[in-house]
Amino acid sequence: MPELTERQRTILLLLIRDYIETAQPVGSKRLVERFHLDLSPATVRNEMSALTEMGYLRQPHTSAGRVPAEEGYRVFVAQMLQNAELPASVQNTISHQFFQARPDVEQWMTLAASILAHQSQGVSLVTAPHAETIRFKHIELISTQGRQVLMVLVMDGGEVNQQILTLAEPVTQDRLSQAAARLNLLLVGLSVDAISALSSRADALEQDIITLLVQDMKRTSESASGEIYTDGLTNVLSEPEFADSSDDARWAVRLFGERSSLQGLLARASTNSSVGGLQVLIGGEGGWQELRQCSMVIARYGAPGLATGTLGVLGPMRMSYARTIPTVRYVASLLSNLVNDNIVSE
Repeated sequence: MPELTERQRTILLLLIRDYIETAQPVGSKRLVERFHLDLSPATVRNEMSALTEMGYLRQPHTSAGRVPAEEGYRVFVAQMLQNAELPASVQNTISHQFFQARPDVEQWMTLAASILAHQSQGVSLVTAPHAETIRFKHIELISTQGRQVLMVLVMDGGEVNQQILTLAEPVTQDRLSQAAARLNLLLVGLSVDAISALSSRADALEQDIITLLVQDMKRTSESASGEIYTDGLTNVLSEPEFADSSDDARWAVRLFGERSSLQGLLARASTNSSVGGLQVLIGGEGGWQELRQCSMVIARYGAPGLATGTLGVLGPMRMSYARTIPTVRYVASLLSNLVNDNIVSE
């Protein structure tokens, strides 16, 4: 994107601030009067035209003022990531609410979802902490009929998966029990990567079982987002962007009614994030058509390498980033402390 002059940056940031509050296109005269700019409306109008040509603003109608484009929001968000802070009084209120809660994961998640929705006036999404690395604990192999075998796989975190396997040839129950016993000794406590590296030390039957259980563990790892807690859907549906667009409103309702959709959204959104980091996705970042009217502020919390979860806020692109960004960051830090103090230390 073209480089902005200091005056253009100031006008852009003030225009976005006004649009976030009003949801109405912003004209040059309004900017000058509201923010007491030492510039004429004509000068501001010329700069707004330049910002539109550069792709930072849009003009919905010929005679209307300007509204932010996605690139404009990105400039605004970069400023908020550096400067937005949650007032000390709000921090104290939130920390006091968590202090009063029992040391119970479900209560923490419900409280976090409620606080995020209230503070941001968006929709909150919070996942319970889960093991970051899936590890093998125990396997049982039960002959059913012909070449089919029931595999019962238990992971270290307590997850239990069952599935029917079809082997290359029929195998007796005694042979299956022997293979299971050897694998339980060989693989206990190992991660998916470590198990894959050991497959060469097993015989043909055990190699087949290892291949199948590695696939199963990978699926478990990809879907292990824990319980998802949400709050504040009505906040988003009442916004003008959704009130005027029934398709977007229907998608929002459908998304929050389908746990698998939420899991997919959070998994994609948090792929490149690390514990303690925060990212803002604007308008689907060009890849998620279903989020074209939305922004999402997300963060991961917990103990790196042990137990982590994801939290965030979904709202219109016009969301209050100045309030949402520091709230998400602060709640994530509180949940990280709770996980370290009450789960990891146990």
